[in-house]
Amino acid sequence: MNIFPENKLLIATHNTGKLEEFKYLLKDLDLKILSSRDLNLDEPNETENTFIGNARIKSKISCLQSNLPSLADDSGLQVHALGNKPGVYTADWAFTDEGRDFKKAMHRVWNELIETKKQEPFTANFICTLVLTFPNGNEEIFEGIVNGTITWPMRGRDGHGYDPIFIPDGHKRTFGEMTNSEKNKISHRSIALKKFISFYMNRIN
Repeated sequence: MNIFPENKLLIATHNTGKLEEFKYLLKDLDLKILSSRDLNLDEPNETENTFIGNARIKSKISCLQSNLPSLADDSGLQVHALGNKPGVYTADWAFTDEGRDFKKAMHRVWNELIETKKQEPFTANFICTLVLTFPNGNEEIFEGIVNGTITWPMRGRDGHGYDPIFIPDGHKRTFGEMTNSEKNKISHRSIALKKFISFYMNRIN
């Protein structure tokens, strides 16, 4: 049974970079990808202290406003020596009065690591939690995690967020030094989306 009767999927985000990543990873599916920005939906406040909680807020509200199956993610960087910070506050660490400044955020990560006086390697992971909400209230959850280490100084100009200081396990380059296609093969978001794709394919066949 096809639970996407209009072949439409709403990605509950106003972030253009994130939307492009979703579109690239879902390009082989017979789905028309829309975003919250496309439908002029409100951007809800993320008031939970867990990834799944914040993803659920965005997914549920977007589904209610659009009456479409809505997929939302909450993702972030967890640095183990910092007690898994910044975690759900990953984007908040980049906040400035002029907008988000991830160079500032990466400097904060490194400065706080130095203050711990702990020794490298500074292990970390990127985590992505996806929540898919249907108009009938049903919900599905998909999670992806990629482990790695924090490096300094920043390396690479591609990617976004904290990519220039994160080296995934088994690799020598940061996410910021990888092309989008290279990163998308191994990223936390691609791992979570592969689980969504498997769910989708099983439901339409």
